[in-house]
Amino acid sequence: MQIPSLKNIVSPQEWRLRCDLAACYRLVAHFGWTDLVFTHISARLPGDEHRFLINPYGLLFDEITASSLIIVDQLGNKLNDSAFPVNRAGFVIHSAIHAVREDAGCVLHTHTRAGVAVSAQKCGVLPISQQSTFVRASLGYHDYEGVAVRDEERPRLQADLGNSSFLMLRNHGLLTVGPTIADAFLAMYLFETTCQIQLSAQAGGELIEVDTAIEQGVGEIAQRQTEGQGGTFVWPALLRKLERMGSDYQQ
Repeated sequence: MQIPSLKNIVSPQEWRLRCDLAACYRLVAHFGWTDLVFTHISARLPGDEHRFLINPYGLLFDEITASSLIIVDQLGNKLNDSAFPVNRAGFVIHSAIHAVREDAGCVLHTHTRAGVAVSAQKCGVLPISQQSTFVRASLGYHDYEGVAVRDEERPRLQADLGNSSFLMLRNHGLLTVGPTIADAFLAMYLFETTCQIQLSAQAGGELIEVDTAIEQGVGEIAQRQTEGQGGTFVWPALLRKLERMGSDYQQ
């Protein structure tokens, strides 16, 4: 499937954002976090118009390219030509968050087996791993209301997320927010790994919980571990991994 390149049509800043978002879709596919075509990642475009890029609904994540991404506004209108629609649930969730979180440069949502499994547990995320301490320090929960296609759910999504970086959608999946695409991706890596560890640990013996006092100040520790760069510390290495796999996401 050939989609005309937008490289010389959009601004260099938008093209860089498109390439990073397409890379994020490819990495999500590589790590096995996809649910066919039914989840979504968005990235806010610069400016005051509250426009964001999102996937063309119907493409697998390993098919997405920089030029195939669709621009939508806060009303769900497509602002560039595309033969593909926008996932209604994707629009409701992402537009709700972008509308109230000026720091939300990227919103990443998954339906992984581990993520949905933990989201269905009353206990939520348990403090049983180093990874969980980073997640629990900035974690919200949102109760399941059915497939997220109704605008009236938006205020509750916004309230339940608050200022958190991680949101567990009960009986549904995981969501992360970051100032950059790299930050949202690293947050999801931690969130997904936390859930996988929890399920594995629960299959064994009695659990040892981490002292919740350790969760205090983990944000500062995370910054120290990434030399103050957050997700951008690991992003170049991930892009090199994609280059070794093939760079057609930049088309």
